[in-house]
Amino acid sequence: QVQLVESGGGSVRAGGSLRLSCAASIYTASISCMGWFRQAPGKEREAVASIYTGSGTTFYADSVKGRFTISQDNAKNTLTLFLQMNSLKPEDTAMYYCAAGKDCSGSVFYGTTYWGKGTLVTISS
Repeated sequence: QVQLVESGGGSVRAGGSLRLSCAASIYTASISCMGWFRQAPGKEREAVASIYTGSGTTFYADSVKGRFTISQDNAKNTLTLFLQMNSLKPEDTAMYYCAAGKDCSGSVFYGTTYWGKGTLVTISS
C-alpha cells in the first residue's frame, strides 16, 4: 500500500518562504518520479516541480523557476520529497499535492500515479 503524506503548508506573507515535505511509504524501486502539483480555488491542477528519483533530474514550471527547489531523500523503502519555496507570491496560494509515478515524462505523470491528500499554502500580500 502506498501512502504519501504532505506537511509544511501554512500561511506566510509575500516574499516569505515555506518548505513542504512528503513522506512516502513506498517501495522506491517501483517509482520513477515524484513531484509537486498544486490547485488553486477555481483553477485546474498544475504541475509545479518534479524529479526523476533515479537520476535526480528536475523539472519546474516556468512560474516557479528560480524560486522553488525540489529535492529528495531516498532510502531503501522510504523516500521523502521536499519543496523549498522562496520569494512566495500571492498567486502561489493553493493546495499542494505530492505525487509518485511509475511512468512520467518531465512533469507529466501517466499510468499508475499515487497522490497525497495535500497541504494548504496561503500567501498574503
